[in-house]
Amino acid sequence: MGSSTVSNNSFLNNFLKSSSNVTKEILALGMLAATKDATKGLTVLSVFASTTPFIGLFGTVVSILDTFTHIGQSGSGMSTIAVGVSDALIATAAGIFVAIFSYTYHQILKRKSYELINFLEMQGDAIQARKV
Repeated sequence: MGSSTVSNNSFLNNFLKSSSNVTKEILALGMLAATKDATKGLTVLSVFASTTPFIGLFGTVVSILDTFTHIGQSGSGMSTIAVGVSDALIATAAGIFVAIFSYTYHQILKRKSYELINFLEMQGDAIQARKV
């Protein structure tokens, strides 16, 4: 299982330039670099997933306030209310729509990065076990 050499484009290659001896510390540095790279961008997806419903809700509140302003100014009836509520619900739906896909892809990518990190840990343990 595994290779007897380290690829030139691997994370470990950066840390093995000074010494070809693979230590637990060098593997830990490689793991940190790989973890950072594997989880890059997850924060942005998390922020989108958590804030877009609130942005949609804000759009809803603004639209309802605008509707009440129009009702107060023109003395209109149900047609003005129906249009305003419709616009408000579109803002809510857009926020929820973006949040659903952001959260879903965040969870998928988070799981993939977790699996990658576990695989790298197993490979590191295998390298350490061969060394002994």
